[in-house]
Amino acid sequence: MHVPDLKEARKRTKEKVVEKKVDYTFSKNFVGKKYFLRTYGCQMNMHDSEEIRKYLEMLGFTETMVLEESDLVVLNTCAIRENAHDKVFGYLGRCKHLKREKSDLLIAIGGCMAQEESVVSEIKSKHPYVDIVFGTHNINELPKLILESKKKQEIEVYSIEGDVYEGIKYSRDSNITAWVNIMYGCDKFCTYCIVPYTRGKQRSRKLEAIVAEVEELKNAGYKEVTLLGQNVNAYGKDLEYGYDFKDLLEKVAETGIERVRFVTSHPWDFTDEMINTIAKYENIMPYVHLPLQSGSDKILKQMGRRYTKEEYLTLFQKIKESIPNVSITTDIIVGFPNESESDFLETLDVVNACKFDSAFTFIYSPREGTPASLIKDTISMEEKEERLQRLNQLVNQYSLENNKKLEGKVVPVLVLGENEKDKNKIYGYTDTMKLININGSKDLIGKIVNVEIHEAKSFSLDGVVAKESVEN
Repeated sequence: MHVPDLKEARKRTKEKVVEKKVDYTFSKNFVGKKYFLRTYGCQMNMHDSEEIRKYLEMLGFTETMVLEESDLVVLNTCAIRENAHDKVFGYLGRCKHLKREKSDLLIAIGGCMAQEESVVSEIKSKHPYVDIVFGTHNINELPKLILESKKKQEIEVYSIEGDVYEGIKYSRDSNITAWVNIMYGCDKFCTYCIVPYTRGKQRSRKLEAIVAEVEELKNAGYKEVTLLGQNVNAYGKDLEYGYDFKDLLEKVAETGIERVRFVTSHPWDFTDEMINTIAKYENIMPYVHLPLQSGSDKILKQMGRRYTKEEYLTLFQKIKESIPNVSITTDIIVGFPNESESDFLETLDVVNACKFDSAFTFIYSPREGTPASLIKDTISMEEKEERLQRLNQLVNQYSLENNKKLEGKVVPVLVLGENEKDKNKIYGYTDTMKLININGSKDLIGKIVNVEIHEAKSFSLDGVVAKESVEN
């Protein structure tokens, strides 16, 4: 048994990262059995679930979307906010009831929550029916843990700096778009964030391996890749090969795959050379997610963000001026401990200056073990909720204004599937990462077409396929 230790998880040494391969020589013992996989959180978690899915299918399981049909339940969890924590433990209640009816049901919990000491302690004391707990560093051990499960709780969570695994196989959610990990972990240690503890230190994959994966995806017919990391523009800083994110972007663009995206960027690491590279290549999409978090220099310093309001605004303006037609989205936290009304108004000032295409907005959620969780907070939840409402009204106003500018224009759209609410429509994303619902044939799914935008809403667009549409 290995249990998490946040003090160990915080350690950073100068030891070189070990590159490893996954052992796929395990038995296919579960033919005829079904698994249910539920994912919480960010794109990284979604991509981890594609890895988990592959292991389970190689063991012989088939996927079910109905919890009650499952022989194995896997919850891939998120630790970034308290509501994610509550949702997981709430869902465990359903699993507990099901296990009373199906005594052979296996229940496994993985992901970032499993890396938290308090969570594992709670699972041990209050949820003994959970069979397997595994962490972010040993997803590849899940088949072994399942095969060797002896109906007693197995906890295997490592609080380590982490390794880099190459040659990972995935059962991908899509055959059109794909996530590609370029790095793991984070060394930023923003004072509110649990990720450096749950994901380990920053470990970049080698450029050649990433480009080879993109080439493979392109040859398999994929239209779009998203380069994935906690802070993608810090890529390569931990390596000794002399290349960085701009070099990787260039090499990936030169594969000729039709669309390249990346998430998430940190303003601290965004260089002029990166901006120029994005502007240079047509297949690097004009979309940047640039988290602000706060517009107050005082709060930014307390958050450990290492940039000022003015530095953020200068970077924002450079991106806007250098990349044609770019859309920029952001993350904003309200109610950081002791955020004053004037601090909050400074955040609104930045939103008014930037007029973001959209924003993910959150009330600050203390995470045990982080420095910010030790700060005594004097702001009431009512005040935080009121600020969030004011912020959202402003964000939504600018989102609609930006979308309205596209009415009557023709934009390229990668069509991803059938609209769930209206089977007569299809949906996709513009080059600027805007969701669009289209009156068009399902034959267009998987193709890039020109779409004329007829109506703009705050969170989506409506359109029809243009008469002279480009099809790929």
